[in-house]
Amino acid sequence: MTLTVAVQMDPIEKINIAGDSTFALLLEAQARGHKLFYYTPDRLGQQGRDVVAAMQALEVRDIVGNHVTLGAPALKNLEEMDVILLRQDPPFDLAYITSTHMLERVHPKVLVVNDPSSVRNAPEKLFVMNFPELMPKTLITRDRAQIEAFRAEHGDVVMKPLHGHGGSAVFKIARKDPNFGSLFDMFSVTFREPWVIQTFLPAVSLGDKRIILVDGEPKGAVNRVPAEDDIRSNMVRGGAGVATELTAREREICATIGPELKARGLLFVGIDVIDGHLTEINVTSPTGVRAIKRLGGPDLAVDIWDAIEAKRRG
Repeated sequence: MTLTVAVQMDPIEKINIAGDSTFALLLEAQARGHKLFYYTPDRLGQQGRDVVAAMQALEVRDIVGNHVTLGAPALKNLEEMDVILLRQDPPFDLAYITSTHMLERVHPKVLVVNDPSSVRNAPEKLFVMNFPELMPKTLITRDRAQIEAFRAEHGDVVMKPLHGHGGSAVFKIARKDPNFGSLFDMFSVTFREPWVIQTFLPAVSLGDKRIILVDGEPKGAVNRVPAEDDIRSNMVRGGAGVATELTAREREICATIGPELKARGLLFVGIDVIDGHLTEINVTSPTGVRAIKRLGGPDLAVDIWDAIEAKRRG
């Protein structure tokens, strides 16, 4: 099977190929003989009923500093593609939401991974609230009285923006914390949406496990251990990737959420689990594929493309 594949992503020349899951997907697609095209979200547009983008033919190489060759831009109708990889990073803002509306016009005739309507309707820190029995105690609000009551009941908490990403603006706040007032003021003027307030899990010092699910099935994981003086385990924030296996509790979490992911067309998902508690379901541009392979685990790009090809054959 030879497919014509477009990838909607951030500027490819700026990525860190050693840890970029999109790059892993492109390498595997190229190895399978698929024809690759690339465009950034700002090149997406709509002319009448047609969704178009200024695309460039794409060739990738696993060589630092020489990882990509791009052809000349040419306007193409997205319906000329067999598959579109929706792989731009958050922030999940109105620009991101608009792109999902455009991509929804061509899906499922063109297979968009992940399903754009589900990406739009399953924000990562809101969709997870469908499974409160799997989570630490969590509040979503910007109301100070609710936050203070939650802290009084549950003690130390983590506060983070609802649509944040990559560990940005994540703070630990003690039950009695002189910094809370200043943080509340800063969040109030910086973020228009509500915030996530979640009970602090001390076991985060032992790691925050990223588990990759492909079409609803767990396929691999990496344990991300934060630096000694940080609560954030994201590898872009200094977290160290460690090889790991799934526990019985983590398999239970995957079995609970997997059918819903599959039903929503969320083919490539990364969930975060701390001490047996589900904290996020990442559906926009999950990472972890290259780290898992580097640590001796499976090459999940193979599993993802197997699933994509099976859906195209179906």
